[in-house]
Amino acid sequence: MPIKPVLTYPHPSLKQKITDTAMDKDRLTLVLTDLIDTMNQHEGCVGLAAPQIGHAQRCFIVDVSRSTRAGENQGLLKLINPIILEASQWKISREGCLSFPTLLANVKRAQKIRFSAFNEKLEAIELVSAGFEAVAIQHELDHLDGILFLDRIRSSKDLFERRNSPSSL
Repeated sequence: MPIKPVLTYPHPSLKQKITDTAMDKDRLTLVLTDLIDTMNQHEGCVGLAAPQIGHAQRCFIVDVSRSTRAGENQGLLKLINPIILEASQWKISREGCLSFPTLLANVKRAQKIRFSAFNEKLEAIELVSAGFEAVAIQHELDHLDGILFLDRIRSSKDLFERRNSPSSL
């Protein structure tokens, strides 16, 4: 599959809420493959949402095993129509986003989440994630709701210029 360009702010698609995605396995396979191929071209990227590459589908991928911050994780997650069911253990940590290649921000996120979604086989799943993986899932889920990580900062003091190459988180 071809590598897709990552949309950057202020592209209007980044602020659109995506409604539930139809369960068209062929279409979703194409979108998920585009997401994986594109993420793999960005060193340090640990997640990517369909709207970031121009697909109006409610799905994303997360793979924090690609990061030194990984901790305990579930490897590559391909999530369709995800919903957070529980969130706890809130903490502020630094995030980045490929759609904002020059910025980082301090964002408050839950360190433990329980969520449901459909996997790439269109099977309903329910999982628990913690730490960096939980943060990455929340970040990507926000993209599906048209929420950008900068929408979550408390003040301009929580915003920083990136010194090195961009990453998703």
